[in-house]
Amino acid sequence: MQEAIVTTGLTRTFGEIRAVDGLSMSVPAGRIYGLVGPDGAGKTTTLRILCGALLPDAGQAIVAGVDVARDPEGVRRRIGYMPQRFSLYGDLTVAENMRFFADIYGVPRAEQGALMERLLAFSRLGPFQNRRAEALSGGMKQKLALACALIHRPDVLMLDEPTTGVDPVSRREFWDILRDAVNRDGMTVLVSTPYMDEADRCHYVGFMRAGKLMASGTPRDLQKLVPGVVLEVHARPLHEAQAALQRIAGVRDVQIFGDRLHLVSGEPIDADALRPRLPADVTLASVRRVPPTMEDVFMHLQHNSDKVMG
Repeated sequence: MQEAIVTTGLTRTFGEIRAVDGLSMSVPAGRIYGLVGPDGAGKTTTLRILCGALLPDAGQAIVAGVDVARDPEGVRRRIGYMPQRFSLYGDLTVAENMRFFADIYGVPRAEQGALMERLLAFSRLGPFQNRRAEALSGGMKQKLALACALIHRPDVLMLDEPTTGVDPVSRREFWDILRDAVNRDGMTVLVSTPYMDEADRCHYVGFMRAGKLMASGTPRDLQKLVPGVVLEVHARPLHEAQAALQRIAGVRDVQIFGDRLHLVSGEPIDADALRPRLPADVTLASVRRVPPTMEDVFMHLQHNSDKVMG
């Protein structure tokens, strides 16, 4: 499969902080690649290098066949970039913002009308095209920013934590737009996110920590990195149940997932076997085996990062 983005030994420091540390990764063309990790992992710095806003201290980055360090302007013509902060013009309407960015990117005036009509329908912003950007909701602002990043039909779209602070419905709609851009236009999407559930929406995922790539692959491939069995446990009180389960021999990890627990064990354990091992003040409702989530994968990588990254 052809690669849309390739980095080799990419490094960037700020004083004594090594924000990106020898990063080597490949993003297949026509796919959604999620760069996943907590704040401070190096995701934003990586994207800023790839879009030509920052030069690396060492290493190489090729985006859409162009060397970023040698021809950053050539890269900018081929990509769409959406930073974390809303960067559009609040005093302009939705349509005026889109027209402005179309002009900036050199989209011929004769083509702008059809492109804007499609993107307004695409983003469900058509009814709001005459509303000023500053009057939009957070989710609508993000969809407008995405529409402006897509207005020149880029080969590669880069998005830096685009759904942070966005309500669940808008998050889902945002991801629907991304999938359509990939499926209809063959676009490549590189998206950074701190949300583990969004990793499951990607074709490929790279887990970052401390400027390094801990592991990458399809979600299904990454699930195989978690050894043993993952069990979903419903028990009350939650924190007391977590502490008690962690003390059981053979249990490798117990994490809280909303109103339930995920327990990683060397072998399956059923409710009848668990119940006698819990204190009297903990009520066990159910236990069932589930596939590892991306958060299970990330926690495993965190605990075993020396082995994985070595």
